[in-house]
Amino acid sequence: MSTVHQPDLKDRPARLTVGVVGAGRVGPALAASLQLAGHRPVAVSGVSDASRRRAATMLPDVPLVPPAEVLQRADLVLLTVPDDALPGLVAGLAETGAVRPGQLLVHTSGRYGAKVLDPALRAGALPLALHPAMTFTGTPVDVQRLAGCSFGVTAPGELRLAAEALVIEMGGEPEWISEENRPLYHAALALGANHLVTLVAQSMELLRTAGVGAPDRMLGPLLGAALDNALRSGDAALTGPVARGDAGTVAAHVAELREHSPQTVAGYLAMARATADRALAHGLLKPELAEDLLGVLADGPDGPDGPDGPDGPDGTNGTNGTEGNA
Repeated sequence: MSTVHQPDLKDRPARLTVGVVGAGRVGPALAASLQLAGHRPVAVSGVSDASRRRAATMLPDVPLVPPAEVLQRADLVLLTVPDDALPGLVAGLAETGAVRPGQLLVHTSGRYGAKVLDPALRAGALPLALHPAMTFTGTPVDVQRLAGCSFGVTAPGELRLAAEALVIEMGGEPEWISEENRPLYHAALALGANHLVTLVAQSMELLRTAGVGAPDRMLGPLLGAALDNALRSGDAALTGPVARGDAGTVAAHVAELREHSPQTVAGYLAMARATADRALAHGLLKPELAEDLLGVLADGPDGPDGPDGPDGPDGTNGTNGTEGNA
């Protein structure tokens, strides 16, 4: 535990100067949101041409300066760099003396909690991990999307109120995540959000191949309803041929995908197996229909005669002894 004095929020100025290290999609949006709350962006760093253009659009008239100078100018510094770059950045800033005692140092990584900021804590900084559970475009629309957005918050106990206050000022909803649960928390978000983009993009490609002229217009209402139902009802919202046990329909799907989009077969089978497992566990898929369905799903991406099929090298009918469970 650091012996550095941790001031209460009331000890700090009502309004803060704000700096951004890493003008990717997230940092400028958060700084712009803090500006709407009355804080004052004073410096931003960015390396690529894209990040510099983004900073100029989102934070006009805020000077672009090196990272160390951002820390010199700002009371509150947003470290919005890729996850893998964060530990090295923090260590480097601390070693070079760029960190000032009493300075609020905020990172936005979902993977890490507050401990990644320990080098800065030892230099007297006040460490906060504030991760917005939102996908960013790098455009002004991101500021609007922060309204009502949940933030995964991790901080030393004495800074919890300060962290939550900053989130609320940005229009967000603070959700406390313990240090040890940060990786699991981040994996859960990536599973839902990142894979959703892949699934939607694949679905749109297949619809175009099937002759649909506006796949986005077709999918919009369907996916919106599916997401709403899932958020409201969880597994009870499962529907479709897998949850119903329509093995023939699923077999036809797999055959069509093998012909027209073989790269999507493995993903379809994996998700269908996971769906079947959940439907069985929640009583939606009748056990007597599950056997044929799992037989279809056990064929593997190369088909029943491929290396994962009945004649596969492991001699387990393509299931590796799991009876079709992913």
